[in-house]
Amino acid sequence: MKILFGIQGTGNGHISRAREIVPLLQQYGEVDLLVSGTEAEVSLSQPLKYRFHGFSFVFGKNGGVDNWATFKIMNLRRLWKDMHSLPLNDYDLIINDFEPVSAWACRLQKVPSVSLSHQCSFVSQKTPRPKKWNYAEWLFKYYSPTTHHIGFHFERYDDFIHTPVIRSDIRSLITSNLGHYTVYLPAYSDKTLIKHLKGTDAEWQIFSKRTKTPYREGNVSVFPVNNEAFNTSLASCTGLLTGGGFEGPAEALFLGKKVLMIPMRGQYEQQCNALSASKLGVEVVHTINHDFISRINNWLADDRRIVVNFPDETAKIVDDMVKKYAR
Repeated sequence: MKILFGIQGTGNGHISRAREIVPLLQQYGEVDLLVSGTEAEVSLSQPLKYRFHGFSFVFGKNGGVDNWATFKIMNLRRLWKDMHSLPLNDYDLIINDFEPVSAWACRLQKVPSVSLSHQCSFVSQKTPRPKKWNYAEWLFKYYSPTTHHIGFHFERYDDFIHTPVIRSDIRSLITSNLGHYTVYLPAYSDKTLIKHLKGTDAEWQIFSKRTKTPYREGNVSVFPVNNEAFNTSLASCTGLLTGGGFEGPAEALFLGKKVLMIPMRGQYEQQCNALSASKLGVEVVHTINHDFISRINNWLADDRRIVVNFPDETAKIVDDMVKKYAR
């Protein structure tokens, strides 16, 4: 059997999940990997068959998307060419984790494909989202359209939605509490974060997209993004301060850590994730402003922990998918 797996390369969550799923897929046949996007720091262990520019947004420094930088790296002509050039006839199963090139190639060539992603959970109207409609609903529908859906979210909102894929290296971590707080907020500059976090009594470990070497200012340590170092910090922290992503908060909750989420401004999916997480009891702050330190201090003083049930079902999900959708 030949399998094509298209993976979104914007952010680290898609590739982190793929690191867990690819070895399972390889038990069923030859797997070709395709990645598009430009903003991930983690990589796959296996070689890529296809590497496309794709369509990515660029993180800003003040809590949102850098629209100008996003526009500058946009190449719609190349995207269109890549969609039409991708050969699909040799594959028995095509899987997609919110990756537009392979999804649209399948649609244009009328080839079935399966979305295996967090984003496809929004196909269901049962998945929480803000009451006010947002144009980004079109992105959920048309960014990477597929014929079949297998979704992941914090809860099982619909019959095709599963709880998060928690990586084996996270499940095997030995947790402790050394008193520090781990931070991953790529939409904010290090300078902004340090300015506010230095106003607290806590110890902070920031993992930053913008530094190549570690440094320290007062009670704040800053490290370049590194998967192993981040996992070590997360396993031994008191809590995680992070954006409105999905995989990071899910892994922290699985490890029994406190979580505070700051969803990116203007990023609808992160607003939806924050809403879902808040229903579990996760603290959400929507912007870093004048009362941010007081909100942080309240969170630091709160010792409540959220109990979640994220069973290890990934192997069964993959097996069911192959049996149901492989040609």
